[in-house]
Amino acid sequence: MENKNRVREIIKILRKEYTNAKLALNFSNPLELLVATILSAQCTDERVNKVTKNLFKKYKTPKDYANVKLEEFEKEIHSTGFYKSKAKNIKEMAKILVEKFNSEVPKSMKELISLPGVARKTANIVLSNAFDIVEGIAVDTHVKRLSQRLKLSEEKNPEKIEQDLMKIVPKKFWKEITLLLMLHGRKICNAKKPLCNECKLNKICPSAFNFD
Repeated sequence: MENKNRVREIIKILRKEYTNAKLALNFSNPLELLVATILSAQCTDERVNKVTKNLFKKYKTPKDYANVKLEEFEKEIHSTGFYKSKAKNIKEMAKILVEKFNSEVPKSMKELISLPGVARKTANIVLSNAFDIVEGIAVDTHVKRLSQRLKLSEEKNPEKIEQDLMKIVPKKFWKEITLLLMLHGRKICNAKKPLCNECKLNKICPSAFNFD
């Protein structure tokens, strides 16, 4: 089965498994989603949600993040890992939002990736989930792993994987396939011990029988 047809079958199967596919990060506005996504790098969404539960009560605007003392903010996000670089990036990002974007999160890929701590994955997540603007496919650790195991891409670089996926996935499914692969990666196709016997994709997955 060629990849374009297999992708449609993957989406069809996963839709039945995850009938209410949505982002696992908690947020109520674009700024909260941007901050949460930056914090989610090398960290579980569950942990990020625990941290942001209090964080979002305290910080409401870009100015709030821009003005906080770095050491104080580092302590508040410490448990998400890589807290020094994340704290610095979020503060700098917030300053730019205030100074350059009228304290608003921008709605274009070009402007978003100009912000500290924001690469295409983060920008794609913010655009599609906060603004319903789809410019690409967000390749996080789960999407990367499943794309490789399902042989949808031979690449290792997330941006190259994204380009491969965009060639075989119809644009109307870009947001959906991101969410479906993320959910399936967490529940079934995990990194260390994928549950191939329980996986609904095992009949069309080239890697399924390598993980007995």
